[in-house]
Amino acid sequence: MARITLSCLPASWYCSWSLLSLGCAPRQRLLLLLLFITSTLLLGIYQRQLWGTQRRAGSRFNKYLSVAESMEATDIHNPALNYGIVVDCGSSGSRVFVYYWPPHNGNPHTLLDIRQMRDRDRKPVVKKIKPGISTLASTPTQASDYLHPLLSFAAAHVPKNKHKETPLYILCTAGMRLLPESHQAAILDDLVTDVPLEFDFLFSRSHAEVISGKQEGVYAWIGINFVLGRFDHADVEDATVEVTTGSQNQQPISRRRTVGIMDMGGASLQIAYEVPSAITFNSPQEEEAGKSVLAEFNLGCDVEHTQHVYRVYVTTFLGFGGNMARQRYEDQLVNNTHAKNRFLTTQTGMSEDKPYLDPCLPVGLSDTVVRDNHTLYLRGQGDWTRCQEAVRPFLGLHNGTMSPGGVYQAPINFSNSEFYGFSEFYYCMEDVLRIGGQYNSERYSQAATDYCSTKWSTLKQRLDNQLFSQQADISRLKYQCFKSAWMFEVLHSGFRFPSDYPSLKTAQLVYDKEVQWTLGAILFKTRFLPLRDLQQETLRQNHPSWLRSSFVYNHHLFSLCILVVVLAILLYILRLRRIHQREQRQAEALNLLWAEEGEALLP
Repeated sequence: MARITLSCLPASWYCSWSLLSLGCAPRQRLLLLLLFITSTLLLGIYQRQLWGTQRRAGSRFNKYLSVAESMEATDIHNPALNYGIVVDCGSSGSRVFVYYWPPHNGNPHTLLDIRQMRDRDRKPVVKKIKPGISTLASTPTQASDYLHPLLSFAAAHVPKNKHKETPLYILCTAGMRLLPESHQAAILDDLVTDVPLEFDFLFSRSHAEVISGKQEGVYAWIGINFVLGRFDHADVEDATVEVTTGSQNQQPISRRRTVGIMDMGGASLQIAYEVPSAITFNSPQEEEAGKSVLAEFNLGCDVEHTQHVYRVYVTTFLGFGGNMARQRYEDQLVNNTHAKNRFLTTQTGMSEDKPYLDPCLPVGLSDTVVRDNHTLYLRGQGDWTRCQEAVRPFLGLHNGTMSPGGVYQAPINFSNSEFYGFSEFYYCMEDVLRIGGQYNSERYSQAATDYCSTKWSTLKQRLDNQLFSQQADISRLKYQCFKSAWMFEVLHSGFRFPSDYPSLKTAQLVYDKEVQWTLGAILFKTRFLPLRDLQQETLRQNHPSWLRSSFVYNHHLFSLCILVVVLAILLYILRLRRIHQREQRQAEALNLLWAEEGEALLP
């Protein structure tokens, strides 16, 4: 066995270290052990502080790393993590989302780092049930039973010891908004009363509500900008805006430019974007209209700080979705055709032999529209320019307004803005035209023109040959010409985007994942939680702060501590050496005395 001799020690201290034991006397062994432990601790603390400095220095280069890390399974054994639950009670069903976040970093200008929880298989912790909660209007006492599967699912994923501090939010949208207020209140009352009886989540009256379309739009805007990192502090290379807040004598703030969003579904159209500059209204009526579509809120944890005060324009246009717009268009075709046929003998559209030529259907496509037992026969003409002219009146532009339906629209700085288009904006560009992503009006117009003028038989053949996206089907092929014209007119005639606008991207996912408005909701609902962490940090700093600064942060004093410890050990060793030498001299003197006495006894 290998042995190491410590020859620097006194003779009586000669000992050896092996891989298994210390061959020393207990007293000396204890001293050596204390020396080893002290040195190890000091070195470990120093290295930890050094690595921490390096991590802070490299954080600027890894600011987008969290996007990749959020795809990993959530470490439920980490006691520092916090959790939150949001239930989205929609019109067709309800979904539960579980989120988590680490402790706040102590910077009052930084938001919580909230991420969607992922299970052991790295799949998002989400569960959906059908139908919508609004179907319980006549039986509101069953509301808690209806949500029980969702809440049990969430409870199984959140660590049991975290339940009491995990906020639960039950937010109801379109379906519930259509119910009378008395029915809404009855359903919410049942939830507030019964849910706490079965689950220990942090849940109160204010955590269950029917949110407005405006709130839903703001939450969607918050969620997307958070994922894109637009609430972080701006770097030199970032696009920025000068923001004026409503505070008196407040200087403009320069911060990272946020993105606006446009979302066109089947039934409705929604737009939301930040309005950085103060708005001047032309009349009291316009000011009143503006207040209903403008939301100003503070995402920061301290109301005194205006770094995260945002003024957002958000509105929803019912009936302006792609499918509903086509339905309104067909309704008018039927009404106008029947009105004209009363005075004409041609009877256009009343039979297959004399169909109505629809510029918004592909060339050669035959279709029918049935309304109130009346059938209108259509034949595709595939004229992109005429289709644009045909759909433009359905925007409802009047009185010089710049928004569909005559709704007030806040100004957009097209020279310093950025937008994302979701749902139909993406489908119109990608499903059959295959140009999704960066929007270019000339390229889009040319692709739409070519598509509309292509024969229906050719389009069906291309579909059979899988030349379109997997989402494309017969319905998409039939109405692509109309929807592409509708999207173009909404964008350029309704919202007045310049034809050369360079900063519109159409997308289905953000960073390869779907971003729900529920993420924005929990960010907004928990925005004051960092105050708790900040207060705890303040308390820690008030305790012997001189000790923290000298022992952890000040490397010079740190080195002095090491030197003092080493000197103390050396002094102790020298003292033991002197004691050993004195004992040795005494022993030699005693031996000499015994030798002399022995000689005296000899005959």
